[in-house]
Amino acid sequence: MQSFRSEIENPIVEKDIIELANKIEMFHNGKIDEEKFRSLRLARGVYGQRQEGVQMIRIKLPYGKVGSNQLRRISDVSDEYSRGRLHITTRQDIQIHYVDLNRTPELWAELEKDDVTLREACGNVVRNVTASETAGFDVNEPFDIQPYAHAIFEEFLRNPICQELGRKFKVSFSSTDEDTGLSYMHDIGFIAKIKDGVRGFKILVAGGLGSQPRHGEALYEFLPADEIIPLMNAVLRVFDRFGERKSRAKARMKFLMANIGLDAFKELVEEQRIAVPYKKVAIDADAYPQPVIAEVSDIPTVEIKDQQAYENWKQANLIPQKQEGYVAIGIKVLLGDFYTKEARLLADLVDKYAAGEVRLTLRQNIVIPFVKEELLPVLYTELEKLGFVEAGYDKAVDITACPGTDTCNLGIASSTGIAEELERVIKTEYPSYVNNKDLVIKISGCMNACGQHNMANIGFQGMSIRTKDKLVAPALQVLLGGGNDGNGNGRFADKVVKVPSRRGPEALRLILDDFNVNGKGNSFGDYYGEKGEHYFYDFLKPLTAIDNLTQEDFIDWGNSEKYKKEIGIGECAGVVIDLIATLLLESEEKIQNAEENLKEQKWAASIYYAYTSMVNTAKALLTVEKTKTNTHNSIIKDFDEKFVKEGRLAIEGGFENLVLQLNQNEPSETFAKSYLEDAKAFLQKVAAFRNHELQEA
Repeated sequence: MQSFRSEIENPIVEKDIIELANKIEMFHNGKIDEEKFRSLRLARGVYGQRQEGVQMIRIKLPYGKVGSNQLRRISDVSDEYSRGRLHITTRQDIQIHYVDLNRTPELWAELEKDDVTLREACGNVVRNVTASETAGFDVNEPFDIQPYAHAIFEEFLRNPICQELGRKFKVSFSSTDEDTGLSYMHDIGFIAKIKDGVRGFKILVAGGLGSQPRHGEALYEFLPADEIIPLMNAVLRVFDRFGERKSRAKARMKFLMANIGLDAFKELVEEQRIAVPYKKVAIDADAYPQPVIAEVSDIPTVEIKDQQAYENWKQANLIPQKQEGYVAIGIKVLLGDFYTKEARLLADLVDKYAAGEVRLTLRQNIVIPFVKEELLPVLYTELEKLGFVEAGYDKAVDITACPGTDTCNLGIASSTGIAEELERVIKTEYPSYVNNKDLVIKISGCMNACGQHNMANIGFQGMSIRTKDKLVAPALQVLLGGGNDGNGNGRFADKVVKVPSRRGPEALRLILDDFNVNGKGNSFGDYYGEKGEHYFYDFLKPLTAIDNLTQEDFIDWGNSEKYKKEIGIGECAGVVIDLIATLLLESEEKIQNAEENLKEQKWAASIYYAYTSMVNTAKALLTVEKTKTNTHNSIIKDFDEKFVKEGRLAIEGGFENLVLQLNQNEPSETFAKSYLEDAKAFLQKVAAFRNHELQEA
């Protein structure tokens, strides 16, 4: 741990890493509950994987922007602590696998040398802020959203209001009305707008995928940019207080919205406004670093060996830029997997011929922005050496897939294996689709939809089927008709049929063959809407028969052994079931955090830590009573009923009035100090009550 202190300049980051090392030691020594430890490590980007004894590490990369120095650093870390493979996620992160838990603190310390963090990449927190990969150079954008996405990322990293949410919270930014950030499927989504010369955003809230996808609702058609941080602060406070905590399946914000409705949600947001420490936060977009583009005075002469392949690549993989004379290059990365050797060479290329950065995309690809048009032959020949010039970037042949049963605990059937086979089918049998950007195919290994299958035109979800003889085979749910209509409007796909996995390619063939004949030049979405679910069910139904399965049907794609359905404990966001002593210890830690923030004159942060301490303390006693502690709101009300009104604990004015003072007082030094004293006194009173009960017992 001493080495962390000598290498890390940021004392906050240093404290984080030392804390992780200490908690790992406590866990090994049996001093910390396994569930509590899981929650802590998830919030530090350390995620258990399917293979026992190793971890997946998720590296948080805001809006997918990665500097060449950061890409080299990530590559070094992957080589040293993992196996040299990098996986791009559908949330613009990078994951590395097979990492020893004990080495995660030093791994984190290495990443921080180039300002790369693991903090809050997993767990019940605000996850990575995603955005349109074309931000800053999109020909249709009203303004560059990157400064605003970065401001949200910085504001809510380590922010006390979102450290222990009931479930994960996802944020997106879209550059244009095309909504390439997919705002409608996020907890909060921002779409760039200009109104009367003022920069702002359309705001959507409470969207989500998973087994029960829900379309986000428009909270504001337009909100000025200087109000987005206060708004998100208030929204998070509502989710933290009223969101479900006990039942993980109902703990996303979409369920809260479904229960109370948009009008009630708006009222709750307004009630939180007084406690938010700012009414407006100006974001200085002009101060955001501008790209530094390499000067190439002597352009190398290169020979293009296959001119037709080069022309196909230019047609399929180039992205126009609003900056005259420049284009961006899209790199199709099969399943989002590439290796450190290619990553380092790519970092060298963008330093030498572009702007020293790459963008990771929501479809698991890479974009190189700010390439001068006259440098395209050079870049093509260099990228060809890396295997990075396959045509079809962001087209139908570019299939998105989560890791599935390769590494994920929740994977039911292979998503990567079937994705490779479907790409092969399209390239060899439907070559015209290599340039088709209107058809989107996505695959997930389970219902959680990390591959975003239920918002695709054609989606596949990993499942299993059981025969009459009780034999289990891998299967795929076929979903059709999803899509992004733009400006915050989207459609979720219908579940049409379930077929054995080995018949997935044949299902795709039947769908594409019919589309080619009967699509009438329409988009796939319009074609599906015209034909309807039953039309597709009828011609796909023969593939659902399971009385004629062959031996091959019991072997999943990408595997050689017979299929076994093995599902572990999912860690997409761990729900913590704490012992009473652990809860009270946590309350003490929150008091300490409140005191530290008070000393640093961070009044709002201190107040929120004191608030969470009081709620956590009340939860401890309610847990003893075996009372449900599903939401903060229910904890507050039930504590009054069980303890104050029954005369078991004397709290003048009641617990609800005590704890919700933060909604009646603006954050100030005076209130922060008094509120902290209230929290301390409450913890002492509860601890004494608990000790007395234990002695009586």
